[in-house]
Amino acid sequence: MSIQIGETIPNVELRVMGAEGPEPVNTADLFAGKKVVLFAVPGAFTPGCSLTHLPGFVVKADEIKSKGVDSIICTAVNDVFVMDAWGKDQNADEIIMLADGMGDFAKALGLDQDLSAVQFGVRSQRYAMIVNDGKVELLNIDEKGIDKSSAETILAAL
Repeated sequence: MSIQIGETIPNVELRVMGAEGPEPVNTADLFAGKKVVLFAVPGAFTPGCSLTHLPGFVVKADEIKSKGVDSIICTAVNDVFVMDAWGKDQNADEIIMLADGMGDFAKALGLDQDLSAVQFGVRSQRYAMIVNDGKVELLNIDEKGIDKSSAETILAAL
């Protein structure tokens, strides 16, 4: 079962790219005392994720932040080097590219999916959420497409 509205984001150690290389970061630190938009994609550099999902948040980042959002975080079950390269490729300077290399965060949220049948292994489901001081206020999970988890949908919900 996936995380529910009103529940606290689990504390998991993940990675972000820092000035000196990969750095550990705890999700508790990323969400404590902040209003955060978190969205997840099945994989960096994949067509839907690169052509539509991430670009929507890149374009709408200023509008989203103008609604009182402190951080926009994109996560995927990819390593920190891939997430960093993808963020640079997409000009995602306003977005924290959070690497969930082993899928621990996706699993802790109950939002993982097994794509082994198509040689992808365990990945994250596509979703977006609004989190306030570590508690989930909105959770939109897409089973197909990106309508529920798009930047436009999240912006309208803020």
